[in-house]
Amino acid sequence: MGATMVVQPLDLVKTRMQVAGAGGGKSEYKSSLDCLMSVVRNEGPFKLYAGIGAALLRQATYTTGRLGVYTYLNDSYKEKFSSEPTLITRMGMGMAAGACGALVGTPAEVALIRMTADGRLPLAERRNYTSVVNALSRITTEEGFAALFRGCIPTMGRAMVVNMAQLSSYSTAKAYIVQKFEMQDGIKLHFCASMISGFITTVASMPVDIAKTRIQNMKTIDGKPEYKGAIDVLLKVGRHEGVFALWKGFTPYFCRLGPHTVLTFIILEQLNQLYSRHVLGVESKGSGL
Repeated sequence: MGATMVVQPLDLVKTRMQVAGAGGGKSEYKSSLDCLMSVVRNEGPFKLYAGIGAALLRQATYTTGRLGVYTYLNDSYKEKFSSEPTLITRMGMGMAAGACGALVGTPAEVALIRMTADGRLPLAERRNYTSVVNALSRITTEEGFAALFRGCIPTMGRAMVVNMAQLSSYSTAKAYIVQKFEMQDGIKLHFCASMISGFITTVASMPVDIAKTRIQNMKTIDGKPEYKGAIDVLLKVGRHEGVFALWKGFTPYFCRLGPHTVLTFIILEQLNQLYSRHVLGVESKGSGL
């Protein structure tokens, strides 16, 4: 949640870039910077934090769940086998953690996507949610409870890819840096490992992230949804907008995911050290990731 407070404007730009051009139309933004300036110019600087309530709720559910499950699995493996997990094992644990966290966090994710994308719609088509509670309540009332879990499968798919890449690459990069460069455990090590993790995660997860975003933001026209599923999104984007459109918004996505990954892991490591020292009364080297 602390990391999200810093990077929310970049997340909004990323979402706007991804939904721009939906339906085969031409994107109204020339670049990520143009999108950022357009929001500030047309909607005001505070709109960069549109959907912050939903973003924080998403972190409180999805990220809490995925990091908790991964840490539990990691610690259980070390305790049972008395050794460090292999890269393949870490990837599997990351996928399981991501799926669990995404299932819990999907309602907040749906609200977040809609709230951040709302400003680009014509006035007559805007949903105008006043808060995350209002968004969740109206989605349930107007579209049914199941709508809160719209895009659940691609959301879980994205989360599995993200966490397979992010958590396993962080753990592996951290161990490699310590072994290769003999760097001491601390903020410098956490920063280097999380920047490597952020880049790998961005490249791996963007296509599934675009599929998830388009599905959660789509409208039903004449009783028919715009997309049949995640594969349909990927095929239509590739056909109408080009293959590289699957990485549309790469700059704000990496600028968001890089710092978010760095801040999340640094804050997590520090909080775990403080908890171990002041609550458990033992010295800890960090989160155990």
